[in-house]
Amino acid sequence: MNYEGTEFTATAATRAAIVALMVLVAEIGSPSLAAADQVVFPAGTACEFELRVDIGESGQVTKEFRDKNDNLVGLLSAGRGATLVFTNDDTGATLSLKANGSVTRTTFNPDGSSTLRLMGHNVLILFPTDEPAGPSTTLVVGRAVIAVDANENFTVQQISGATTDICAALAG
Repeated sequence: MNYEGTEFTATAATRAAIVALMVLVAEIGSPSLAAADQVVFPAGTACEFELRVDIGESGQVTKEFRDKNDNLVGLLSAGRGATLVFTNDDTGATLSLKANGSVTRTTFNPDGSSTLRLMGHNVLILFPTDEPAGPSTTLVVGRAVIAVDANENFTVQQISGATTDICAALAG
């Protein structure tokens, strides 16, 4: 899909990498990249309103795991995440999150599906094609397990710890 003249295709690997900073997936519509450090989600994808996320530098380190045939079977991203500033583009309301520690472990399956295991401070963005259906953007401080099907739809299997509804915080 095309937004603001920039074509961007999110994959499960992309989403897994960004989960440590913030999560994105594209089935209903891809976020546009306004700059290298900014993602804009159209209204109805991450929140009911257009959501802009400015992403600071990250201290994440990613390691790939490959099988004996050199197929990618897993990723491990760990370290200090990025400072994030969420903006409701309709009202100008902002919410800033400082960089904190996070770990994302991704296991890739032969059928094109994958499993994400998130620990620490992570922002989980669910689209209307996900289960539970979004749009929603939530800070999870704790643990989450997410199944990703071959079409890159998320199914949340577990969330434990503290959660903050970022859309609700920016709505008023």
